[in-house]
Amino acid sequence: MSKPQSILRGVVLFTGAVAFVFPFYYMIIGSLQEAPDPTVTGAFPHPGNLTGANYTAIDQRVNLFRALVNSGIFTGGVIACTVVFGVLVGYALSVLEWRGRSATFALALLVQVVPFQLLTVPLYVLVARNYGLADNYLGMILPFAINSTAVLIFRQYFLQVPKELFEAARIDGASELGLLTRVALPLVRPALVTVILLTFIGPWNEFLWPFLITKDADMQPLAVSLANYISNVAASAANPFGAMLAGAVVLAAPVVILFIVFQRYFTSTDLGSGVKG
Repeated sequence: MSKPQSILRGVVLFTGAVAFVFPFYYMIIGSLQEAPDPTVTGAFPHPGNLTGANYTAIDQRVNLFRALVNSGIFTGGVIACTVVFGVLVGYALSVLEWRGRSATFALALLVQVVPFQLLTVPLYVLVARNYGLADNYLGMILPFAINSTAVLIFRQYFLQVPKELFEAARIDGASELGLLTRVALPLVRPALVTVILLTFIGPWNEFLWPFLITKDADMQPLAVSLANYISNVAASAANPFGAMLAGAVVLAAPVVILFIVFQRYFTSTDLGSGVKG
């Protein structure tokens, strides 16, 4: 590649990076401003206009620690269920031979086109009335316990694992559970990381379902608490603009941190390295 092309590529990539990062930067800077400045110049405020008062105001109105604990329980439960069931179903759809496998896979694809909002009312009746799980963490987790997207991701990754590895392990006397835990899973680490991150974003930002399933403020996740704060309380704050942006930062920060920590695992795996020839 010639030098002008390298320079042009660098300029294009830098411009794209700035365009992507700038909204996050503006959100953080706006949340730290004492006096609101929604103009473009507000992106470069005077240091004397920066303060942490907007975050203090949130902590005074919302029990952030309790809300974080609730979000951790809700999100952690959803991730655990999604990974366990996704791995088992994905493995069954890709490696095992059984009648009805194609129909089950087609059904998993069909679920992708059904929006969750369409199922909210029947799910609420089922979980809250029939199961009696209102004001219960299990009631929040149950509708998200199985994620068809996770199933499809694991299925595609397991299909890439050479069948010779499974056959060799079976000859050595390995059980199907041993094949899954000792052969398949170590080779699909990128799929695990992808599913964890994608699953984390959904329940962490979920507002509608936890709000419906519980009205107890001590059980509401962070997204519900901050949504209530932004819609009902922030307007009466000394700096509504900064209060709303501070709430957005508190909600978005864990997602960004998690992605930064795990982004190095988004690498392709040499699935064929264990096959000779």
